[in-house]
Amino acid sequence: MRLVFRLAALLLITLVGAAAGFIWWSQQKLELPAGSKLEFRIPPGSGLRAAVKQMNDAGVPVHAGMFVLLARWQGKSGAIKAGTYSTEPGETPSSLLDKLASGRVSQASITLVEGWTFGQFRARLNEHPALRHDTAGLSEAQVIERLGLALNTLEGRLLPDTYLFDKESSDLELLARAAASMQAKLDEIWSQRPPGLPYRTADDLLVMASIIEKETGREEDRAMVAAVFVNRLRIGMRLQTDPTVIYGLGEQFDGNLRKIHLQTDTPYNTYTRSGLPPTPIAMPGLASLRAAAMPAASNALYFVARGDGSSQFSHTLDEHNRAVNRYQRGGR
Repeated sequence: MRLVFRLAALLLITLVGAAAGFIWWSQQKLELPAGSKLEFRIPPGSGLRAAVKQMNDAGVPVHAGMFVLLARWQGKSGAIKAGTYSTEPGETPSSLLDKLASGRVSQASITLVEGWTFGQFRARLNEHPALRHDTAGLSEAQVIERLGLALNTLEGRLLPDTYLFDKESSDLELLARAAASMQAKLDEIWSQRPPGLPYRTADDLLVMASIIEKETGREEDRAMVAAVFVNRLRIGMRLQTDPTVIYGLGEQFDGNLRKIHLQTDTPYNTYTRSGLPPTPIAMPGLASLRAAAMPAASNALYFVARGDGSSQFSHTLDEHNRAVNRYQRGGR
Protein backbone atom coordinates (compact mmCIF):
# COMPACT_ATOMS: atom_id res chain seq x y z
CA MET A 1 0.00 0.00 0.00
CA ARG A 2 2.85 2.38 0.86
CA LEU A 3 4.28 1.75 -2.58
CA VAL A 4 0.98 2.76 -4.18
CA PHE A 5 0.90 5.98 -2.17
CA ARG A 6 4.47 6.73 -3.10
CA LEU A 7 3.78 6.13 -6.76
CA ALA A 8 0.68 8.31 -6.60
CA ALA A 9 2.61 11.07 -4.85
CA LEU A 10 5.40 10.81 -7.40
CA LEU A 11 2.88 11.01 -10.22
CA LEU A 12 1.22 14.02 -8.63
CA ILE A 13 4.55 15.75 -8.19
CA THR A 14 5.42 14.97 -11.80
CA LEU A 15 2.11 16.35 -13.06
CA VAL A 16 2.41 19.50 -10.97
CA GLY A 17 5.95 19.97 -12.18
CA ALA A 18 4.89 19.42 -15.79
CA ALA A 19 2.03 21.91 -15.41
CA ALA A 20 4.34 24.47 -13.82
CA GLY A 21 6.86 23.94 -16.59
CA PHE A 22 4.14 24.27 -19.22
CA ILE A 23 2.90 27.54 -17.71
CA TRP A 24 6.48 28.78 -17.45
CA TRP A 25 7.05 27.94 -21.14
CA SER A 26 3.89 29.79 -22.21
CA GLN A 27 5.17 33.00 -20.59
CA GLN A 28 8.72 32.90 -21.97
CA LYS A 29 9.78 35.33 -24.67
CA LEU A 30 10.16 33.78 -28.09
CA GLU A 31 13.68 33.86 -29.48
CA LEU A 32 12.96 36.23 -32.36
CA PRO A 33 15.57 37.85 -34.61
CA ALA A 34 16.82 41.00 -32.88
CA GLY A 35 15.10 44.20 -33.99
CA SER A 36 12.80 42.53 -36.53
CA LYS A 37 9.14 41.64 -36.79
CA LEU A 38 8.07 38.37 -38.36
CA GLU A 39 4.87 38.42 -40.38
CA PHE A 40 2.71 35.46 -41.26
CA ARG A 41 -0.74 35.03 -42.77
CA ILE A 42 -3.40 32.59 -41.68
CA PRO A 43 -5.74 31.93 -44.62
CA PRO A 44 -9.50 31.72 -44.01
CA GLY A 45 -10.60 28.25 -42.95
CA SER A 46 -7.24 27.30 -41.44
CA GLY A 47 -7.28 24.99 -38.44
CA LEU A 48 -5.03 25.33 -35.43
CA ARG A 49 -2.27 23.06 -36.73
CA ALA A 50 -2.32 24.77 -40.13
CA ALA A 51 -1.99 28.13 -38.36
CA VAL A 52 1.01 26.90 -36.38
CA LYS A 53 2.61 25.66 -39.59
CA GLN A 54 2.18 29.11 -41.14
CA MET A 55 3.94 30.61 -38.13
CA ASN A 56 6.77 28.11 -38.24
CA ASP A 57 7.21 28.57 -41.99
CA ALA A 58 7.56 32.31 -41.40
CA GLY A 59 10.30 31.66 -38.85
CA VAL A 60 8.32 32.10 -35.64
CA PRO A 61 10.08 29.70 -33.21
CA VAL A 62 7.05 28.34 -31.38
CA HIS A 63 6.85 24.62 -30.56
CA ALA A 64 3.94 23.24 -32.58
CA GLY A 65 2.82 20.54 -30.13
CA MET A 66 3.10 22.80 -27.08
CA PHE A 67 1.24 25.63 -28.81
CA VAL A 68 -1.62 23.34 -29.82
CA LEU A 69 -1.79 22.04 -26.25
CA LEU A 70 -1.81 25.62 -24.90
CA ALA A 71 -4.69 26.57 -27.22
CA ARG A 72 -6.71 23.53 -26.16
CA TRP A 73 -5.97 24.12 -22.47
CA GLN A 74 -7.24 27.72 -22.76
CA GLY A 75 -10.24 26.73 -24.88
CA LYS A 76 -9.05 28.72 -27.88
CA SER A 77 -8.27 25.94 -30.34
CA GLY A 78 -11.34 26.81 -32.43
CA ALA A 79 -11.04 30.58 -32.02
CA ILE A 80 -8.07 31.27 -34.31
CA LYS A 81 -8.98 34.04 -36.76
CA ALA A 82 -7.72 34.45 -40.30
CA GLY A 83 -5.56 37.42 -41.21
CA THR A 84 -2.01 38.72 -41.37
CA TYR A 85 -0.17 38.95 -38.05
CA SER A 86 3.19 40.21 -36.91
CA THR A 87 5.24 39.38 -33.85
CA GLU A 88 6.13 42.06 -31.32
CA PRO A 89 9.17 42.54 -29.07
CA GLY A 90 8.70 40.40 -25.97
CA GLU A 91 6.17 38.11 -27.67
CA THR A 92 5.39 34.94 -25.75
CA PRO A 93 3.43 31.84 -26.81
CA SER A 94 0.59 33.01 -24.58
CA SER A 95 0.49 36.56 -25.99
CA LEU A 96 0.73 35.18 -29.53
CA LEU A 97 -2.24 32.89 -28.89
CA ASP A 98 -4.26 35.80 -27.47
CA LYS A 99 -3.45 37.80 -30.61
CA LEU A 100 -4.64 35.02 -32.93
CA ALA A 101 -7.80 34.35 -30.93
CA SER A 102 -8.78 38.04 -30.71
CA GLY A 103 -7.94 38.77 -34.36
CA ARG A 104 -5.44 41.55 -33.64
CA VAL A 105 -4.15 41.50 -37.20
CA SER A 106 -1.24 43.48 -38.59
CA GLN A 107 -2.77 46.44 -40.38
CA ALA A 108 -1.68 48.71 -43.21
CA SER A 109 -3.26 51.98 -44.33
CA ILE A 110 -4.06 53.91 -47.47
CA THR A 111 -5.29 57.48 -47.85
CA LEU A 112 -7.85 58.65 -50.38
CA VAL A 113 -7.13 62.34 -50.79
CA GLU A 114 -9.93 64.86 -51.17
CA GLY A 115 -10.20 66.01 -54.77
CA TRP A 116 -8.63 62.91 -56.27
CA THR A 117 -10.32 61.26 -59.22
CA PHE A 118 -11.15 57.58 -59.27
CA GLY A 119 -8.27 57.06 -61.68
CA GLN A 120 -5.80 58.61 -59.25
CA PHE A 121 -7.07 56.54 -56.34
CA ARG A 122 -7.04 53.38 -58.38
CA ALA A 123 -3.41 54.01 -59.32
CA ARG A 124 -2.58 54.31 -55.61
CA LEU A 125 -4.44 51.08 -54.89
CA ASN A 126 -2.60 49.26 -57.66
CA GLU A 127 0.82 50.20 -56.29
CA HIS A 128 0.09 49.44 -52.63
CA PRO A 129 2.22 46.44 -51.62
CA ALA A 130 0.00 45.29 -48.74
CA LEU A 131 -3.17 44.85 -50.80
CA ARG A 132 -4.32 41.88 -52.84
CA HIS A 133 -5.00 43.32 -56.30
CA ASP A 134 -8.21 41.58 -57.32
CA THR A 135 -9.22 44.49 -59.60
CA ALA A 136 -6.08 44.25 -61.73
CA GLY A 137 -7.06 44.20 -65.39
CA LEU A 138 -10.72 44.95 -64.70
CA SER A 139 -12.51 47.88 -66.32
CA GLU A 140 -14.33 50.37 -64.11
CA ALA A 141 -17.64 48.80 -65.16
CA GLN A 142 -16.34 45.35 -64.16
CA VAL A 143 -15.17 46.69 -60.79
CA ILE A 144 -18.64 48.16 -60.18
CA GLU A 145 -20.20 44.82 -61.11
CA ARG A 146 -17.90 42.95 -58.72
CA LEU A 147 -18.88 45.39 -55.97
CA GLY A 148 -22.56 44.80 -56.68
CA LEU A 149 -23.33 48.52 -56.97
CA ALA A 150 -26.05 50.06 -59.14
CA LEU A 151 -23.78 52.81 -60.48
CA ASN A 152 -22.47 53.97 -63.83
CA THR A 153 -19.20 55.27 -62.39
CA LEU A 154 -17.22 55.29 -59.17
CA GLU A 155 -16.21 58.91 -59.71
CA GLY A 156 -17.13 60.84 -56.58
CA ARG A 157 -18.51 57.72 -54.93
CA LEU A 158 -15.63 56.97 -52.54
CA LEU A 159 -15.28 58.89 -49.30
CA PRO A 160 -11.84 60.50 -48.86
CA ASP A 161 -10.30 59.16 -45.66
CA THR A 162 -7.41 57.11 -44.32
CA TYR A 163 -8.44 53.46 -44.34
CA LEU A 164 -6.85 50.79 -42.16
CA PHE A 165 -6.99 47.25 -43.47
CA ASP A 166 -5.68 43.78 -42.80
CA LYS A 167 -2.61 43.15 -44.91
CA GLU A 168 -3.36 41.01 -47.97
CA SER A 169 -6.96 42.20 -47.96
CA SER A 170 -8.61 42.57 -51.34
CA ASP A 171 -8.68 45.99 -52.95
CA LEU A 172 -12.35 45.21 -53.67
CA GLU A 173 -13.03 45.09 -49.93
CA LEU A 174 -11.45 48.50 -49.47
CA LEU A 175 -13.38 50.00 -52.40
CA ALA A 176 -16.60 48.59 -50.96
CA ARG A 177 -15.88 50.23 -47.59
CA ALA A 178 -15.11 53.59 -49.18
CA ALA A 179 -18.25 53.45 -51.33
CA ALA A 180 -20.44 52.50 -48.36
CA SER A 181 -18.94 55.31 -46.27
CA MET A 182 -19.64 57.89 -48.99
CA GLN A 183 -23.22 56.69 -49.46
CA ALA A 184 -23.86 56.83 -45.72
CA LYS A 185 -22.53 60.38 -45.43
CA LEU A 186 -24.36 61.51 -48.57
CA ASP A 187 -27.66 60.11 -47.26
CA GLU A 188 -27.08 61.79 -43.89
CA ILE A 189 -26.24 65.20 -45.34
CA TRP A 190 -29.04 65.01 -47.93
CA SER A 191 -31.57 64.34 -45.16
CA GLN A 192 -30.36 67.43 -43.26
CA ARG A 193 -30.41 69.86 -46.20
CA PRO A 194 -32.54 73.00 -45.93
CA PRO A 195 -35.49 73.48 -48.31
CA GLY A 196 -35.19 75.38 -51.56
CA LEU A 197 -31.91 74.03 -52.94
CA PRO A 198 -31.87 73.54 -56.73
CA TYR A 199 -31.06 69.82 -56.55
CA ARG A 200 -33.42 67.10 -57.73
CA THR A 201 -31.57 64.23 -56.06
CA ALA A 202 -28.75 63.50 -53.64
CA ASP A 203 -26.62 62.70 -56.69
CA ASP A 204 -26.96 66.35 -57.79
CA LEU A 205 -25.63 67.42 -54.41
CA LEU A 206 -22.70 65.01 -54.82
CA VAL A 207 -21.86 66.47 -58.24
CA MET A 208 -21.96 69.99 -56.81
CA ALA A 209 -19.75 68.96 -53.89
CA SER A 210 -17.15 67.61 -56.31
CA ILE A 211 -17.05 70.94 -58.14
CA ILE A 212 -16.67 72.83 -54.86
CA GLU A 213 -13.84 70.45 -53.90
CA LYS A 214 -11.93 71.25 -57.08
CA GLU A 215 -12.60 74.99 -56.97
CA THR A 216 -11.15 75.66 -53.52
CA GLY A 217 -9.11 73.98 -50.84
CA ARG A 218 -9.75 76.84 -48.43
CA GLU A 219 -12.20 75.90 -45.70
CA GLU A 220 -13.46 79.46 -45.24
CA ASP A 221 -14.44 79.82 -48.90
CA ARG A 222 -16.34 76.58 -49.45
CA ALA A 223 -19.77 77.83 -48.40
CA MET A 224 -19.39 80.99 -50.52
CA VAL A 225 -18.25 79.01 -53.57
CA ALA A 226 -21.30 76.81 -53.04
CA ALA A 227 -23.50 79.91 -52.85
CA VAL A 228 -22.19 81.19 -56.19
CA PHE A 229 -22.95 77.95 -58.01
CA VAL A 230 -26.31 77.45 -56.30
CA ASN A 231 -27.29 81.02 -57.21
CA ARG A 232 -26.34 80.39 -60.83
CA LEU A 233 -28.40 77.21 -60.95
CA ARG A 234 -31.40 79.03 -59.52
CA ILE A 235 -31.43 81.69 -62.25
CA GLY A 236 -30.45 79.37 -65.09
CA MET A 237 -26.98 80.85 -65.47
CA ARG A 238 -24.26 78.49 -66.68
CA LEU A 239 -21.79 77.38 -64.01
CA GLN A 240 -18.77 78.22 -66.18
CA THR A 241 -16.27 76.40 -64.00
CA ASP A 242 -12.87 75.34 -65.36
CA PRO A 243 -12.48 72.08 -63.40
CA THR A 244 -15.46 70.51 -65.18
CA VAL A 245 -13.99 71.44 -68.56
CA ILE A 246 -10.63 69.94 -67.57
CA TYR A 247 -12.32 66.75 -66.41
CA GLY A 248 -14.15 66.47 -69.71
CA LEU A 249 -10.89 66.80 -71.64
CA GLY A 250 -9.46 63.76 -69.89
CA GLU A 251 -6.02 62.77 -71.15
CA GLN A 252 -6.15 65.54 -73.76
CA PHE A 253 -5.52 68.11 -71.04
CA ASP A 254 -1.83 69.01 -70.91
CA GLY A 255 -1.99 71.34 -67.92
CA ASN A 256 -2.78 74.46 -69.96
CA LEU A 257 -6.46 75.35 -70.28
CA ARG A 258 -6.97 77.31 -73.52
CA LYS A 259 -9.82 79.35 -74.96
CA ILE A 260 -10.51 76.64 -77.53
CA HIS A 261 -11.11 74.19 -74.67
CA LEU A 262 -13.78 76.47 -73.20
CA GLN A 263 -15.48 76.63 -76.59
CA THR A 264 -15.33 72.91 -77.35
CA ASP A 265 -18.54 71.21 -76.27
CA THR A 266 -18.39 68.10 -74.08
CA PRO A 267 -20.91 66.78 -71.52
CA TYR A 268 -18.70 68.36 -68.85
CA ASN A 269 -18.22 71.79 -70.45
CA THR A 270 -20.21 74.08 -68.18
CA TYR A 271 -19.38 77.01 -70.48
CA THR A 272 -21.36 75.45 -73.33
CA ARG A 273 -23.98 73.55 -71.33
CA SER A 274 -26.37 74.62 -68.61
CA GLY A 275 -26.88 72.85 -65.32
CA LEU A 276 -24.69 70.33 -63.57
CA PRO A 277 -22.37 67.94 -65.41
CA PRO A 278 -23.56 64.33 -65.67
CA THR A 279 -21.31 62.90 -62.93
CA PRO A 280 -19.03 64.09 -60.15
CA ILE A 281 -15.59 65.19 -61.32
CA ALA A 282 -13.64 64.12 -58.21
CA MET A 283 -14.02 62.66 -54.73
CA PRO A 284 -15.43 65.40 -52.47
CA GLY A 285 -14.63 65.48 -48.78
CA LEU A 286 -17.12 66.01 -45.97
CA ALA A 287 -16.55 69.78 -45.91
CA SER A 288 -17.51 70.11 -49.56
CA LEU A 289 -20.55 67.86 -49.12
CA ARG A 290 -21.73 70.03 -46.25
CA ALA A 291 -21.05 73.23 -48.19
CA ALA A 292 -23.09 71.95 -51.13
CA ALA A 293 -25.97 71.22 -48.75
CA MET A 294 -25.64 74.44 -46.75
CA PRO A 295 -24.32 77.23 -48.97
CA ALA A 296 -23.69 80.65 -47.50
CA ALA A 297 -26.52 83.18 -47.43
CA SER A 298 -25.25 85.37 -50.28
CA ASN A 299 -26.36 86.72 -53.66
CA ALA A 300 -22.83 86.47 -55.10
CA LEU A 301 -22.64 85.18 -58.67
CA TYR A 302 -18.89 85.42 -59.32
CA PHE A 303 -15.54 84.72 -57.70
CA VAL A 304 -11.91 84.96 -58.68
CA ALA A 305 -8.73 83.66 -57.05
CA ARG A 306 -6.74 86.30 -55.21
CA GLY A 307 -3.49 84.44 -55.65
CA ASP A 308 -3.03 83.56 -51.98
CA GLY A 309 -5.42 80.61 -51.93
CA SER A 310 -8.47 82.72 -51.10
CA SER A 311 -11.18 84.06 -53.43
CA GLN A 312 -12.81 87.43 -54.07
CA PHE A 313 -16.60 87.18 -54.41
CA SER A 314 -18.74 89.62 -56.41
CA HIS A 315 -22.44 90.21 -56.89
CA THR A 316 -22.32 91.89 -60.29
CA LEU A 317 -20.35 91.41 -63.47
CA ASP A 318 -18.82 94.89 -63.17
CA GLU A 319 -17.53 94.08 -59.67
CA HIS A 320 -16.19 90.78 -60.93
CA ASN A 321 -14.38 92.37 -63.87
CA ARG A 322 -12.71 94.83 -61.53
CA ALA A 323 -11.66 91.95 -59.24
CA VAL A 324 -10.26 90.01 -62.22
CA ASN A 325 -8.31 93.07 -63.32
CA ARG A 326 -6.90 93.51 -59.83
CA TYR A 327 -6.06 89.95 -58.89
CA GLN A 328 -5.45 88.28 -62.26
CA ARG A 329 -4.09 91.06 -64.44
CA GLY A 330 -2.23 93.12 -61.89
CA GLY A 331 -4.46 96.19 -62.29
CA ARG A 332 -5.15 98.74 -59.58
